[in-house]
Amino acid sequence: MPKINLIVKLLLPCVLFVFLSCAVFGQATVAQARQYAADKNYDKAITLYGELYGASPDSVYAEYLNTLMAARKYKPAEKLVEKQMAHEPQNFYLLMDLGAVYGAEGKDAKANEQYAAMVQQVNGDDMRTQAMVKAFVAAGHDTFAILTYEKAIQMLGQQFAYFYSVPLAKLYAKLGNIAMAIDALVANNPGQYINVETVKEQLLEILGEDPDKLRQAEKAFIKRINEQPDNQYDALLLTWIYTQKNDWDEALVQIEALDARNKDHGKRLIDLARTAVAAKQYEAAGKAYDDVIGEGAGLPYYVTAKSEKLGAALQELQNNSGYKPGDVDTLAKQYDSFLVEFPKYYATQTAADFALLEAQYAGDPGRAIGILQKAIAEPDTRRNVAGKFKLQMGDYYVLTGQLWDASLIYSQVDKDFKEDDLGEDARFRNAKLAYYMGDFDWAQRQLGVLKAATSELIANDALYLSVLITENVEDTNKAPLERFAHAGLLLFQNKDKEAIAILDSINHEYPKHPLNDDILMLRSQIALKNRDYDKALGYLKNIYDQYHDDVLGDDAVFKMAEIYQNNLHQPDQAKHYYEQLIIDYPGSTYVQTARQRLSDLTNGVNP
Repeated sequence: MPKINLIVKLLLPCVLFVFLSCAVFGQATVAQARQYAADKNYDKAITLYGELYGASPDSVYAEYLNTLMAARKYKPAEKLVEKQMAHEPQNFYLLMDLGAVYGAEGKDAKANEQYAAMVQQVNGDDMRTQAMVKAFVAAGHDTFAILTYEKAIQMLGQQFAYFYSVPLAKLYAKLGNIAMAIDALVANNPGQYINVETVKEQLLEILGEDPDKLRQAEKAFIKRINEQPDNQYDALLLTWIYTQKNDWDEALVQIEALDARNKDHGKRLIDLARTAVAAKQYEAAGKAYDDVIGEGAGLPYYVTAKSEKLGAALQELQNNSGYKPGDVDTLAKQYDSFLVEFPKYYATQTAADFALLEAQYAGDPGRAIGILQKAIAEPDTRRNVAGKFKLQMGDYYVLTGQLWDASLIYSQVDKDFKEDDLGEDARFRNAKLAYYMGDFDWAQRQLGVLKAATSELIANDALYLSVLITENVEDTNKAPLERFAHAGLLLFQNKDKEAIAILDSINHEYPKHPLNDDILMLRSQIALKNRDYDKALGYLKNIYDQYHDDVLGDDAVFKMAEIYQNNLHQPDQAKHYYEQLIIDYPGSTYVQTARQRLSDLTNGVNP
């Protein structure tokens, strides 16, 4: 026994040495095989992989197959896959490997047989289904990915089809079959109105603004409606398709029929009108509102339709640079008539809109103040609404030059809503009024508090005004800032020519004053107000070129982007300036908004 132990002790190091040598030799061989394959020395690589595969099939199978395929050794590749299948009979991925070999050989029928056999391996397990779909999609076999989902639905039962409706729809759309994509999204959710908005989002992703896809979607929904005329779900989505196609007349026809069929008394028509207003389709909105009004005063949405139609008409006026005084007079009479018929609406936004029309477009801020005073006195006017009316009325006192009255009413709102956004808004307006009047010290005290306002807009505006005062108040000479502040007041009062004359005087007497970039910004505002977009852009570009690193640099770039997007409708230029803002001013408060708008423009979403 001692001799045997001695022999074992003597042989053990030798055995370990041989084992370790083989391991090192195996590693070196794999590395060498990979190097041969990388160098396209396929014969030597295949020889080495063949030896390695015999010793350890699982470790080098994929590399071995890839090398055979690269070398176009298809028969050996077939045999390798078949051998691996015998080794791993439960591995359904091997069917795809064999299909890939057949496909490379041009044997498409045999390849498809393998893919079909793989689909048959679906057993209802979601992880297996998703793994197969992922493999098929990665290999470019979308048709078999679809068949995989359909097989899973067959296994699970139709009630579980909604699990796969979205990815299945996307695959159908990818293959250009919009009708089947719609069936996948919609057929699995019949009548579930809670999903309408979700389906719209999914359809928007699938269809985009492609006219051909939208036409196909229209036909698909019409077919579905003809087959199931009582399916309101399809009718609503068809209406949405028409709005995407900008075919508002057909959208109205669909909603009229749906509203009548369900005896909704105008509810769906109101919804369509609101959608049309949001899309600036004012004529379509007017027709929908008129349909509701035409149903008679006794129905529930009659007054709503009349009031919202007035609001839509005001928005149209605001967006129409070519409006005429007669348009303003006509709309003012309609507002007046409505409020005579329904005086309780003095407690609503309708009164504020009427006042705005009179002050800003009819040039009668005195009448606007009277409208708001009556609205504030209306018993049904809620406290916060009355606060908003007062702020608006204060602005109109500024328009008429009644600055102390304006300050008094701002102070009332500040006192009544001390801890509220309305109070902060009132405080800022009062601070700005003090700035207009040249009381910079009092304005600064208010602005110091407002820089921490809960409203980001007010906080940013307060910060800008505070910095403006700080940087331009000189102990010996406040005249340039006083003139500039007065020019701002004149601009607020729509006295543009007088404002420009004061700005000219500052440039003439103080040609190198730090206010020069602010003067350019104010000039751009005047040009924009008068729809002289080229001149506005010129001023903003001057700010960027001359004062790139100053506080207004990012403001100038952002406003240029907005003009190109909203006024000139040049999305490529708008994208350029949003991108420039993000690159040049990464810390700007506009960056988040710029990113969102850039994303919308890239995805074809209208502002």
